[in-house]
Amino acid sequence: MLAAYIDTEFTSLNRYTARLISLALVVQGGPEFYVELTDNWDEADCSGFVCEIVLPQLDLDTYGRMTEQARLELGQFLQALGDVKIASDAPSWDWPLLLELAGPAGLPASVQAEPLDLNLLDLGATHALDEPPHHALLDARLLADMVGRSSSIFTRSAYK
Repeated sequence: MLAAYIDTEFTSLNRYTARLISLALVVQGGPEFYVELTDNWDEADCSGFVCEIVLPQLDLDTYGRMTEQARLELGQFLQALGDVKIASDAPSWDWPLLLELAGPAGLPASVQAEPLDLNLLDLGATHALDEPPHHALLDARLLADMVGRSSSIFTRSAYK
């Protein structure tokens, strides 16, 4: 089964008020989906960290979408993938935000969640960053790369 790696950026680390800013899905060596929402959050909703680190990296002119358009594009992307496991290193954050973006229709039946145990990855061997970029697309690519470079035993057991 195909694996897609997800990462999200959101307004704050408050589960009750966090709003999705951007979402990426990356298939290693394959297609990518990336969107930045333009109507789902305000800068006033964002933590200081998000204002300082996340917002300056956005390119709303290129990737900005209204939620309804992003929802449509997400659905088309997932339908095109067919059977796919969406792998996350932070499923308690990423999955609810993915479901929120998917909207009332939900995700296609061909989509499954796949939590990742980063303890099984040798992070030192897979990247030299002290801190991830905190950009959904770059972080999803990094996650896909880390899993791709990890042992084949992990890859086989995680994606049967």
